[in-house]
Amino acid sequence: MKQPTQWWQNNVVYQIYPRSFQDTNGDGIGDLPGILQRLDYLQWLGIEAVWISPIYESPMEDFGYDVSNYTEIDPLFGNLEDFDQLIHEAHRRNIKIILDYVPNHTSHKHPWFLESKSSRTSPKRDWYIWRDGKEGGPPNNWRSVTNTTVAGSIWEFDEASGQYYLCNFSPIQPDLNWENPEVQEAMFDVLRFWLDRGVDGFRVDMVDFISKDPEFRDEDFEPTSTSDYLTQAKYQCNRPESIHHIRRMHDVIASYPNRVMIGEVPYHATLEQLRNFADPVNGAGMELPFNFRLTYAEMEAKSLKEFIDRYDASCGNDMWPNYNLSNHDRARTSRYGDLAGIAGMLILTLRGTPFIYYGDELNMPNVDVPPERQQDPWLVPETNRTRDECRTPMQWDANAFAGFSKTEPWLPLSPDFQKVNVEAQKSNPQSFLAMYRKLIALRKNTPALTVGSYESLSNIPESSLVYLREHEGEQVLIALNCSDEELIVPLPPKQSDWRVNVSTHMDRDETVANTVTLRPHEGAVLL
Repeated sequence: MKQPTQWWQNNVVYQIYPRSFQDTNGDGIGDLPGILQRLDYLQWLGIEAVWISPIYESPMEDFGYDVSNYTEIDPLFGNLEDFDQLIHEAHRRNIKIILDYVPNHTSHKHPWFLESKSSRTSPKRDWYIWRDGKEGGPPNNWRSVTNTTVAGSIWEFDEASGQYYLCNFSPIQPDLNWENPEVQEAMFDVLRFWLDRGVDGFRVDMVDFISKDPEFRDEDFEPTSTSDYLTQAKYQCNRPESIHHIRRMHDVIASYPNRVMIGEVPYHATLEQLRNFADPVNGAGMELPFNFRLTYAEMEAKSLKEFIDRYDASCGNDMWPNYNLSNHDRARTSRYGDLAGIAGMLILTLRGTPFIYYGDELNMPNVDVPPERQQDPWLVPETNRTRDECRTPMQWDANAFAGFSKTEPWLPLSPDFQKVNVEAQKSNPQSFLAMYRKLIALRKNTPALTVGSYESLSNIPESSLVYLREHEGEQVLIALNCSDEELIVPLPPKQSDWRVNVSTHMDRDETVANTVTLRPHEGAVLL
């Protein structure tokens, strides 16, 4: 098996939602100096790569995913000098910095769109997608991505010019026209701007939407849900033309040494689609097309095993696996309840790059934000809840406002922040944080967990997931009990006895021979 050698294959990537990580200027919103202030914590945790959600200038109607200037820092977060200092200090600690890149759409307040909208003859009219209506309505039947009933059109009518503009996500986020070479070059220049400042890579937002059917044909099916619609749509998104544009983005990024491209591809992408996004010869060439399956999977042993086995086998030697459980759009891992520890152990011991979301290392809860405090304008289709629940401030200590700010934060804290915080868990050897830190260190220092093969085991209890990681004779066995009953798991033969190195309970260090007994909802790593 070809062994991984790149930093993005061997590291854990930690996602920071900058509004909620650390506030230093007292406005209740996190900022770049706040991330700088907490670099020592990330280094202590063992993190060597950080992905930062958008920090660009923005009206913040979608909290940074509506960009009005791609080459400026929004004043809420600081300025370019703050960013340069963050890059310098992160690199001094051997921490890579990955930025979000939003190529599909801009803010409706971006100067490009204001110029495009000003006249049908504007030189930037074709930088966005404008069309005449049809039969007294929108140009076609394409539907809004953010509308949970899939009933809303993605076309917004502009009375001044008498045409519609296309906006997959919201009228405040008009789609760029990636078939226009001027748009392509402008967006490639954005990449170069940040690469020149030392950025180590990009997580590319909604990259599968950048190309649309040139004929703008109607979709020819009636969906029952948003996910159903996005999976089956063949004209609005999932276009083969996108692969060409993504490949050119990748070429720009790859022209700088040791950089990575991570793609937000369809949440329900098939394994074949994922391979096409990654294929370095005939596909887009991106290093890590996001594998989102675990973000909506249950911690149920049989289905997990089936998917992980198929995904790992499909990656082979050409595509490097990756896993994430939560992010700024999806509920935190605490949604798993008693199985949250199992989830954390799983993602940190599988073959491939793990992505963890800030606060999941504490088992921070999803917060039920009351209506009067809600900020997010969108609902998550599967839950019909806003994304605020997983964007609340990082809980650093038990002081006022959890050490995040000296004033009331932009979103409310979890009621349990005085117990669930970094300071409290740092001093508790059996805490969630202690488990994450130990697993990250073990992964970093154990070649079998970074470059080793993956093999799931059979002839085990039905409600357990057991797999072997192996490299040059070094073996690590991971046994996860996904049930609420005690299980006795048989162990494969080994020259010496197995030793329980990490338990999700953080209370075991023992040698076992032929079997290991797992308590309900317990996971164990054995060496």
